[in-house]
Amino acid sequence: MTGQGRSYRYVGPVELRAAVRPGDGGRCIGSAADFGGWIVEQSVAEPAEPFTFVVDADGVLRLAPRRSEHVACAGGDIVLGAGEISFMREADWWAVSEVSNQSTGYCPDVSSWAEVARALDAAELRRPSGFTHEVVFRRRTDCQEHNIVREEDFVCVFCGSDLPAVWNVDPSA
Repeated sequence: MTGQGRSYRYVGPVELRAAVRPGDGGRCIGSAADFGGWIVEQSVAEPAEPFTFVVDADGVLRLAPRRSEHVACAGGDIVLGAGEISFMREADWWAVSEVSNQSTGYCPDVSSWAEVARALDAAELRRPSGFTHEVVFRRRTDCQEHNIVREEDFVCVFCGSDLPAVWNVDPSA
């Protein structure tokens, strides 16, 4: 593990975690050569949509098709970051055009950007200075529901109670 940030366990539906089989997992992208080999394997239409990504416990970027579950992309393991990512072709290479922490299976905090940035840098992918779309996740401790905070309204959409100001989705973290 890189040891720089928190790790995230899968907190989504148990049936999705149970469906992960040995050998599942997104393509590991640890270098520019890895990305170059992977992107040419994608259909012409694929780069038009965001891909599913995770940063695994070793700090390596893993990519999978858009409609893949994050837990499958991670092979069922803990992650340092997760979300959706889009690429655009620049004159001589590919760059990240959009990247978010949108993963309702792992619900990573916006602070996971540091690990995502390290993984993108290792893969030599040009990137923005932060998430282009940040998703704020919180869990209401009384009703145990996961929430996406919108417009800084820290109120549980399920029970109407206040949500904590700090990330708390995984009770064991």
